[in-house]
Amino acid sequence: MTEPLRQATASTDDTPSLDPSAIERNYRRERARRRARIEHRSAARRSSVRFYVVLVALLFFAAFVMLATWHEVETLFGI
Repeated sequence: MTEPLRQATASTDDTPSLDPSAIERNYRRERARRRARIEHRSAARRSSVRFYVVLVALLFFAAFVMLATWHEVETLFGI
């Protein structure tokens, strides 16, 4: 016959560490994670703004090239 299961008692592994340096390390780690998360969000926002600025600049450049080309075609062929 098998032995009955023993009740799980609170072991030393389950209790939180009261070591001050461990607590401080955990605080620093959580603050670093929070800073990284905030930095990631702001970097994503900046990249979005950068994308739209470049897109608008390229559209203006394309419009300028098209107008310059149209002007040259009109002058060349006398349209």
